[in-house]
Amino acid sequence: MEPLILRSTKFKEDQRNLCDGRELLGEIEDACLKAVFFDPQYRGVLDKLSYGNEGKQRGKARSSLPQMGSDTIQDFFREIFRVLTPSGYLFLWVDKFHLVEGVRDWFKELPDMQCVDLITWNKQRMGMGYRTRRKSEYLVVIQKKPVLAKATWTIHSIPDVWDEKVAKTHAHSKPVELQKQLILAVTQEGDYVCDPASGGYSVLEACRQTGRHFIGGDIVTPEEDAEA
Repeated sequence: MEPLILRSTKFKEDQRNLCDGRELLGEIEDACLKAVFFDPQYRGVLDKLSYGNEGKQRGKARSSLPQMGSDTIQDFFREIFRVLTPSGYLFLWVDKFHLVEGVRDWFKELPDMQCVDLITWNKQRMGMGYRTRRKSEYLVVIQKKPVLAKATWTIHSIPDVWDEKVAKTHAHSKPVELQKQLILAVTQEGDYVCDPASGGYSVLEACRQTGRHFIGGDIVTPEEDAEA
């Protein structure tokens, strides 16, 4: 018999739920997930970096999405910490701005969350930038204590620089193959993986291809994002 993960039938497993991710996380039982992916739609990068095209052409899809402030992101972190098993992993997507500025303040109230690794995703496409042009995004690997490596991570061939070009179907399209490898490394077949801010639902696709159950949703549908 599979363990009970959701406290009610309000949200569905292995489907796209239209919802605030914090509400979805609130319906998940304590300490039951080995892996959570989080790609926050953070307001900070749009506040700090003005390229003169926010809401126009290249910046239109991203700037039209609902933005998360620091307080909202910290709310997500508290709930993610609660639902992770001991030694469970949070895979946090950040851009270069937040990598340099630091993300520690997002979980400063959670001393039992520790950064343990960093993966650079080479998107193989050129982005914006005042000086160097952005071609990469970064995946910060955060583990809930106790920090354990061998007992929790089974694939040791994942490089820390990952080359994968993806079709731009969403403002925050992410690499399915990389996420598949990470899911395989830290979970078992039949386990649950959560993505509370799913965007283009690449984690859902990765779960389907690896035999894992998906719990996730987004405040807008991919169709709405495509029309933005």
